[in-house]
Amino acid sequence: MILEFMRDDHRVCDHLYTDAENALAAKNSDEAKRLFGEFYRATNHHFDMEENELFVTFEKRTGMVGGPTQMMRYEHQQLRAQLETMQKALDEGQYDDFFGIGESMMIMLQQHNMKEEQMLYPMIDRVLGGDAQLMVQTLKETA
Repeated sequence: MILEFMRDDHRVCDHLYTDAENALAAKNSDEAKRLFGEFYRATNHHFDMEENELFVTFEKRTGMVGGPTQMMRYEHQQLRAQLETMQKALDEGQYDDFFGIGESMMIMLQQHNMKEEQMLYPMIDRVLGGDAQLMVQTLKETA
């Protein structure tokens, strides 16, 4: 339940980034900026859903505060910093920098998503049990 919902949200973010990158490669900087803005907002919203809802609930239910959720928060900080740097490069017309930072950001993001999808989300689904559907509804309402 959580796994499917959050994995689908990962895919939406991935597609927005790919579309932004493709627009910039096609020399359509205005469209690239618009799409990157959507990706930026969607990715930060995704992180916020995890940090403000999923992780908090998981930690309360398990008492586990120094484990995987702490590592995911740390990775979110790193990814947010890269997104800020990419936004600045895009705004300043430093497109080579945007692509270069984007390449390492996407590698990190894909590794991050894989850890969540293969380990953390299934753990959260198990911990929440019958409450997983309610959590998904809560997450949908934050959109």
